[in-house]
Amino acid sequence: MPPLTVYRIEAYYTDMDIKPVHWIGTSLRDLKAMPNMVQDSFGYALHLAQLGRKDSKAKALTGFGSAGVVEVVERDSDGTYRAVYTVRFAKAVYVLHCFQKKSKSGIATLKADMDLIRERLKAAEAHAKGA
Repeated sequence: MPPLTVYRIEAYYTDMDIKPVHWIGTSLRDLKAMPNMVQDSFGYALHLAQLGRKDSKAKALTGFGSAGVVEVVERDSDGTYRAVYTVRFAKAVYVLHCFQKKSKSGIATLKADMDLIRERLKAAEAHAKGA
């Protein structure tokens, strides 16, 4: 059996299968400032979310009541990076925040980051209702 080609993989999906990604605030710019390996990892997790699937590194972000707000954590030699997105809305994936964890102690996300995520989630909700 010949190996699958990229063309055959792309032909498997239709436009209806893939949700668009919307970047809220500076999330895209912040992602692009991260190391390439981190960008690739987060990009793959977002692609799976577009297909209605979940990356093995993706976990529900505590404090949002459900698995609708998801966090992916990636580590490299320069530190720990996080991407937060939501799949609460049926027609799109919204990337709420991409950042490097600054705190040297504990695993909790800083209050300022959590407040920003909440603010951007409200913006995503407004966009989803208007779209």
